[in-house]
Amino acid sequence: QAQLVESGGGLVQAGGSLRLSCAASGRTFSSYFMGWFRQAPGKEREFAAAISWGGGSTYYADDVKGRFTISRDNAKNTVYLQMNSLKPEDTAVYYCAARRGPPLTPNGMDYWGKGTLVTVSS
Repeated sequence: QAQLVESGGGLVQAGGSLRLSCAASGRTFSSYFMGWFRQAPGKEREFAAAISWGGGSTYYADDVKGRFTISRDNAKNTVYLQMNSLKPEDTAVYYCAARRGPPLTPNGMDYWGKGTLVTVSS
């Protein structure tokens, strides 16, 4: 059974950094595009970042571009999201997800993790 497990969330002050991890198991996730989505309280889930199979291409939502960096280590079946210069509006549950190929949309993913909460205080 394929499984994605996020970790690394927590409480951080505005301007701080966090690194999220997503450990994948049960599938060869090197053959999947991997993405991070987020859902703030009272809002719909939205795309944040994605990375191609081998990690050669990355994609970001406009509001995280330049602050977040997605990466992957296929040998460890793990995807990361380095988040810098965090803002209170980044507060959300962050979800890891996988799909065979693009596009990566909230309604089109093959696998989801259960999420990890990131809270940014002002």
